[in-house]
Amino acid sequence: MSDALVIKNLNKKFGGLHAVNDVSFTVRENETLALIGPNGAGKTTAFNLIMGFHRPDSGSIKALGHEISGLRPHEVCELGMARTFQVAKPFGGMTVLENVMTGAFLRKPNTNEAREVARESINFLGLSAKENFAARDLTTIDQRRLEMARALATQPKILLLDEVMAGLNPSEVDQAVALVKKLSSRGLTIVIVEHLMRAIMAVAKHMVVLDHGQKIAEGSPDEVIQNPEVVRAYLGSGYVKPQGETNGETHHD
Repeated sequence: MSDALVIKNLNKKFGGLHAVNDVSFTVRENETLALIGPNGAGKTTAFNLIMGFHRPDSGSIKALGHEISGLRPHEVCELGMARTFQVAKPFGGMTVLENVMTGAFLRKPNTNEAREVARESINFLGLSAKENFAARDLTTIDQRRLEMARALATQPKILLLDEVMAGLNPSEVDQAVALVKKLSSRGLTIVIVEHLMRAIMAVAKHMVVLDHGQKIAEGSPDEVIQNPEVVRAYLGSGYVKPQGETNGETHHD
């Protein structure tokens, strides 16, 4: 396997705040990497830098062999990357199918071809029965599915998932975990930001931990959750390693 995404010495300041401070990590092809840390750690800023929503002050971002630092979001997407957002942002008055077609049009300008790609993504994410629903009428879990389907319709090689399990109940979390595994089985490289450790332990083989914009740990899930610095900064002394898939609660203070 080769490297799909290589971040080197990435920096971004907003005023006096160093939101991302000399961060480096590598994501291998077809790997699911979790980017974790407390609120304000710099995780979403890192996503915004990678996807071109912000320009880094310095550092390198290479995706699929291309230097993408400074590219605009649509240019990054054209190279083969897509993302979801913390808060689902569907076009509320449009149907599920129409929403997903907006992603498909990136590579399929022909309407019939775009519709076919969109339907394949919708089916893959389990939304076929609701393709004619207005997006605003979907449940929270189905809006997450829609976000993923729209991103998938751009036919990415790398997918960035930003807290796709936020606000879900335990049963819905199990569904979301299954969806992430299904996306991985499709051959996608995935970077996921998530606070729910039970879910992260189920999907990720590699973790990077940020705190105050800096990387404080990296390694396998078992290595990371035993790291004293991670326990101090994020998990808390009362952290209990998730056991099984029955409890939907976050296991840190």
